[in-house]
Amino acid sequence: MRASDESGDELRGGGAEPEPYAGDGPTERSADAGLHRGSDASATALRRIDLEGADLRYAEHAYTPAQADALLAALHAEIPWQRHRLKLFGREVDAPRLSCWIGDADAVYTYSRARFTPQPWTPALAAIRDDLAARYDLRFNSVLANLYRDGRDAMGWHSDDEPELGPEPVIASLSFGAVRTFRLRARTTRAAALSLQLGHGSVLVMAGATQRLYQHALPRRAGVAGARINLTFRRVRGDFRDVARHRVDDSQRPSRRSGVVP
Repeated sequence: MRASDESGDELRGGGAEPEPYAGDGPTERSADAGLHRGSDASATALRRIDLEGADLRYAEHAYTPAQADALLAALHAEIPWQRHRLKLFGREVDAPRLSCWIGDADAVYTYSRARFTPQPWTPALAAIRDDLAARYDLRFNSVLANLYRDGRDAMGWHSDDEPELGPEPVIASLSFGAVRTFRLRARTTRAAALSLQLGHGSVLVMAGATQRLYQHALPRRAGVAGARINLTFRRVRGDFRDVARHRVDDSQRPSRRSGVVP
């Protein structure tokens, strides 16, 4: 796949005012899932985004600034960040970001033709996982954590369509730190479909046919000096584990740089 074209205007979803979505029903609260206490329920509710064929829901302020600041610091310190090696076009390259695959012991995941065994849950990640279940009735057994150290780190066009995630995966994408542009395009035509500014403490849920119909990317952004941590919570299905067909375009590699974590 080709790298994204960063020229042109950004598109935003159209249609009627998005309607609130608060999950499929109440669930028993976990003892560790108290992150939304003190938050305004209307401000943290997931609201639908209009995109043909997709199921997208977004909460711009799912966590208060204080909560988001605390989580950013905890995640930065707790997660054992690694530079993953990806296989692209017959050769191995360094991914333009730091990453870590975390989850239940049996949530083995195959990504860009590489097999990842999960690291154990950290306290902050376990608290967020339980909060997503208590607040939105979203239950996950694994998470891919990515650290974008500044605007030179990026993610190329791809779909989260690995067989072990099932035919219509539900993925919760949480952002902490610097605001970055998240883009979607149609898989068949490559036409630009949507652009979102994912803010500090936001939650974006992708479900239904979103991964089948669309690809997404996080392009490089000159002038972005701050770090961003993105968490994509997933549920790995046991009957599909160890099967891989994922393809990622990581041609947006940053220039050589010193240091690992700012």
